[in-house]
Amino acid sequence: MPSLLDFESSLRHLEHELENVRARGSNGSSSEQQERLQAELENQLRGIYASLTAWQKVQVSRHLERPYALDYLQLGFSDFVELHGDRSFADDRAIIGGPAVLDSRTVMVIGQQKGRDTRENVERNFGMPHPEGYRKAERLMKQAERLGIPVVTLIDIPGASASLQDEERGQSEAIASSISTMLALNVPTVAVVIGEGGSGGALAIACADRLYMLEYATFTVASPEAAAAILWRDAVKAPEAAQNMKITADDLMEMGFADGIIPEPIGGAHRDRSAAAKSVTELATRALNELDSLPREELLARRYEKYRDIDFFRE
Repeated sequence: MPSLLDFESSLRHLEHELENVRARGSNGSSSEQQERLQAELENQLRGIYASLTAWQKVQVSRHLERPYALDYLQLGFSDFVELHGDRSFADDRAIIGGPAVLDSRTVMVIGQQKGRDTRENVERNFGMPHPEGYRKAERLMKQAERLGIPVVTLIDIPGASASLQDEERGQSEAIASSISTMLALNVPTVAVVIGEGGSGGALAIACADRLYMLEYATFTVASPEAAAAILWRDAVKAPEAAQNMKITADDLMEMGFADGIIPEPIGGAHRDRSAAAKSVTELATRALNELDSLPREELLARRYEKYRDIDFFRE
């Protein structure tokens, strides 16, 4: 069983009871009891997740057992070959990428990768890319363009790394250059927000022909905690900030920034990684099939219009 979030605490007794039944074996009566408890658990999960607040969705998007980019590559793609380095400074482990096969089509996959434990989080800088990570992403985009293969990006980042060393190595320029390159690519591009979409660090690989968000993913200019600290000088007001910032998949759809929402399994993607990966890859495949049919001039023109037409700010 995945670990429970605070707002799921009412399920703790039910999950504990279900685990005990499973541990006792699979005779007739226990099987019936297991099915009954599983159905009750799913029913309660549906009720809880039918009315999540923006802050609760933030918590789901950050769940430590939520599938990361490499999980989607393992479950939904095949023949992935990871490529390393930006050919300038170093290899950033917070950005992973390389060619892979998606439903018999070769694509270039670029993803932001967090760690599962302390050692891996340190190795991957807690999923916060350095400038060399964005330069690696840009290099892979250009390589995909030379090979004539589509680009698929998987976004899950709390924010770009912002240390003094990152600024000295040109973090803002690296992000801006990645955005500029992605907007001008002469191949189809699909981006999927699989968890957190944090600020410009996410936007660097999100300016695609199609941008999709998982049901409980978020996309924001700053974390709710940071926004609360700036606006009210109190990070405790993060839930209020999350509600007002309009950062959920539904909000992004309403504003015209996202092109679609990918439904998640009951209780979130972390409760059924395989089902989540199947939903992501099926939608990405359909999107690429549609984009592949467009002449390149029309593809670029539509991409230009897509971003020129985002005008959800009103006086």
